[in-house]
Amino acid sequence: MMLATAKPHHKLEAWREAMALVRTVYAITRGFPQEETYGLAMQLRRAAVSIPSNVAEGAGRDGDREFLKFLSIARGSLSELETQLLIGADLGYLSVDHRAFALLERVSRLITGLHKKLAARR
Repeated sequence: MMLATAKPHHKLEAWREAMALVRTVYAITRGFPQEETYGLAMQLRRAAVSIPSNVAEGAGRDGDREFLKFLSIARGSLSELETQLLIGADLGYLSVDHRAFALLERVSRLITGLHKKLAARR
């Protein structure tokens, strides 16, 4: 869903793909067992939501230095999400070849590339 007035982060492919990752994680966790509602499912959702949120917050801040800080936080959330997806796979809630893993890798590359680009400008 795009708002009528585009914000700086709306132009970033990293943010758009991270939003797709959030939708994917929500779809996955809908199929988790009921006992995971406040456990792994909630952790996955929080980590996933953190990624585009931090990209957006960084893009909305003043200057590359602050943006880099928030991209670093997003990268940390990506690592957290990967670990949680692997736990879900180990528990049999999803397969290790689920498209979420490929999307996570894509978002990771995009955010890392953006981070490198901004760091080189400094």
